[in-house]
Amino acid sequence: MFATLALIVAAPLMILAAVGVLLSGPGPVVYTSERIGLNGATFKMIKFRSMRPGADQHVGQLIEASGDENPLFFKVKDDPRVTPFGRIMRKFSIDELPQFFNVLRGEMSVVGPRPQVRREVDSYDDLFRRRLAVKPGLTGLWQVSGRSDLRIEDAVRLDLTYVENWSAIQDLMIIAKTIKTVLRSHGAY
Repeated sequence: MFATLALIVAAPLMILAAVGVLLSGPGPVVYTSERIGLNGATFKMIKFRSMRPGADQHVGQLIEASGDENPLFFKVKDDPRVTPFGRIMRKFSIDELPQFFNVLRGEMSVVGPRPQVRREVDSYDDLFRRRLAVKPGLTGLWQVSGRSDLRIEDAVRLDLTYVENWSAIQDLMIIAKTIKTVLRSHGAY
């Protein structure tokens, strides 16, 4: 119900975003990425394309260049693969709006840990694997607690706190905080 309402309300913005992506250069309007969801099931997560075509091929180079020993790779500030229009969409999380279709299909929830790629999930220890006990979400506790500015360990800790202490009230609070966080655009890149 919430996802349907969100898609109806966001439809004009999504149309503008689709046009903006089309005008920003070659490549598809939407980008799909295989992600790992509830209990390790795979699904295709949908986003508006915010990067240049072929950006996935450069992930290894960015991880290596960062010098980060941790195999979990979130976002890189000033990522050279992101288009100028993509930066605007990411600043306000507009690129994530098509994931409401993933919610309608039952692959994601509105609130939950963000879905990860196989490379990241394969590096999980037993503690991190508990993130897979709930459906991944469009937003979650770490998104409203610092977004991409958080250290990976803090983001995972917040995800585990969410999984272990889930409540409908907490979900409503996270949704309300998400709106505030997105409008302020702190930690988004």
